[in-house]
Amino acid sequence: MNKLTQYNSEHPRFQAAVDLLRRLIAVPSPSGKEDDTAAIWQQWLEEHGVGEVCRVRNNVFVVAPGFDSSKPILMLNSHHDTVRPSTAYTRDPYSPDIADGRIYGLGSNDAGASGVALAATFLDLASDDTLPVNLLFAISASEENMSPEGMRLLLPELTSRGLKPDMAIVGEPTGMQPAVAERGLLVLDGVATGRQGHAARDEGINAIYRAIEDIGLLQSFSTPVVSSVLGPIKVSITMIEAGTQHNVVPATCSYVVDVRTTDAYTNQETVELLRQTVRWSSLTPRSTHIGASALPLGHPLFKAALALGLEPFVSPTTSDMALLHGIPSLKIGPGQSSRSHAADEYVCLDEINEALYVYPQIIKNLANGKTTLEQGF
Repeated sequence: MNKLTQYNSEHPRFQAAVDLLRRLIAVPSPSGKEDDTAAIWQQWLEEHGVGEVCRVRNNVFVVAPGFDSSKPILMLNSHHDTVRPSTAYTRDPYSPDIADGRIYGLGSNDAGASGVALAATFLDLASDDTLPVNLLFAISASEENMSPEGMRLLLPELTSRGLKPDMAIVGEPTGMQPAVAERGLLVLDGVATGRQGHAARDEGINAIYRAIEDIGLLQSFSTPVVSSVLGPIKVSITMIEAGTQHNVVPATCSYVVDVRTTDAYTNQETVELLRQTVRWSSLTPRSTHIGASALPLGHPLFKAALALGLEPFVSPTTSDMALLHGIPSLKIGPGQSSRSHAADEYVCLDEINEALYVYPQIIKNLANGKTTLEQGF
């Protein structure tokens, strides 16, 4: 528990948040098959009557009443899909047991606790017309595999309704410390081309040698501009394959390039820079949608978190932040990233309780100076 966050008792919505989390854990929701948990979320929000609840496939969202078009939109977002349970589980992954101050179960830590705490925060603040923002709560699907059915579907839908967020709090397990940046990801398939020949007669052009030359160039890759938050782009060769038999000079050599991108360049720009770096290889991205995210140091969300004495850091993991291209985002939530995707996943009850206090404080800190907020955009 963050010693700088002072509270002495359970939040009034604590039990409701815990009950909702246990309902969600009990229902399997692997990425792409979240229909049942989407229905739980829709029903729960409708029962609390805070506005028109909308569902786009398995993404569910609601806007706080009293929408004011003159105010920016703050999206409170987390996801309700999970990975599939590890074979190392010693507990039933779908049994939301409470023991020793913990709730066990798949999705408890990643990211059910964040979702229910953000939802409770939304309910508490939905009718507060003194906030300098419009609140939008959105629980998304398919975050774990970043398929087109999740945030990549939800964000265009929000935009088409005039609800594109101006900023976002993304709920993920961070120990309730603010992740202000995370790297993007590119996976490139590289193919160096030569000409087949007989190894004994020194024929052909060896594609392996050409690939080695290009790999060396990729190892020393650098850019004129370096991110002030994320540092340089990181390039790693992680797989390589060539040849059919010992006496044949291979005509092609294939390799895989793992690229951790930054906010200094878009993913598309990074691909072009890498293509300009190599001599012999084609480089084909598998996708370019997982972008880097870095919250500007002077942004109101950054200042609001710092005002609580929280310690900003750069996250080593990706999240829906990566899909919020151009939308300043702060990733923060109860639990620990180290428990995500692990057997016997759990979240501590006091971590949920802490989130129920910290989330509203961050949002209320935005109201400390409306002029400051306006300057952040």
